[in-house]
Amino acid sequence: MNYKDYYQVMGVKRDATQEEIKRAYRKLARKYHPDVSKTANAEERFKEVGEAYAILKDPEKRSAYDQLGENWEAGQEFKPPPGWDAGFEYSGRGYAGTDGSEYSDFFSSLFGQGFRATDSRHARDDFQARGEDHHAKVLIDLEDAFRGATRGITLRTPALDSSGHLVNKERTLKVKIPKGVKPGQRIRLSGQGAPGLSEGKAGDLYLEIEFKPHKVYKVDGADLYLDLPITPWEAALGASVEVPTPEGAVKLTIPAGTSSSRKLRLKGRGIPGTPPGNLFVTTHITVPPADSDAARALYKEMEQVMAYNPRSSIGVKQS
Repeated sequence: MNYKDYYQVMGVKRDATQEEIKRAYRKLARKYHPDVSKTANAEERFKEVGEAYAILKDPEKRSAYDQLGENWEAGQEFKPPPGWDAGFEYSGRGYAGTDGSEYSDFFSSLFGQGFRATDSRHARDDFQARGEDHHAKVLIDLEDAFRGATRGITLRTPALDSSGHLVNKERTLKVKIPKGVKPGQRIRLSGQGAPGLSEGKAGDLYLEIEFKPHKVYKVDGADLYLDLPITPWEAALGASVEVPTPEGAVKLTIPAGTSSSRKLRLKGRGIPGTPPGNLFVTTHITVPPADSDAARALYKEMEQVMAYNPRSSIGVKQS
């Protein structure tokens, strides 16, 4: 998938006002409209301009797009980094339900799906109206899901300043992270959404939980995955080895004859819950270097004594 520079498509600077973006779109839409344009690729350019405008006209989508940074070049191979849209507070609509089918894969990967908003209809009582619900994706440490924690979460809300430039307003909330929370779960903060109309109740704020990338574990639902290096003799003879878990090291039995990429399970050592998740350990046999005369002699002895042919299964004889 290739990166799209929507500012370049629209022919505007990255700090353009919303009014400048609107004027640029009107000009380009007239220029490339398939019904009037004589340009060979008019239809393609018209769709490209429409896609760029769908992002840049909306302060929420534009602010999230800007989060990707400006060091990308149009056409460059691109993959959205993990948590690229975390920390932004969106209104009830957010960009959930955006139909990206008519646009590029780049658009769909970023905005084709979003926060699944709950029912945020405005409940009216006389002239009062409930405030709109807000949504945000937040990144937490995996360890917080094991212990629970109270964290300060800073959210940014896209807004326009007096000159029409896009800015981000920040607010910090103290949030209780419940023990056992899993990726994709939401925490509701009552009354932290948009204010109500005419003394109507404020809306709620829904925080969608995702985990920061971890240097040791990968997370899938309530389960954790860990790559475990083992020695050839541990794999061949079996062993009891120490394995890290977010709650402390435990002993794991490596069965004799374990092959590389074998998956072993530590039951209940995943994210807490009812039932708790599991920790799956994938073994990877590492080979000690032959970096001394003694090590090389030992490898030579193994070659002579064991006469092992790892390629016999594919019909190759030992030379």
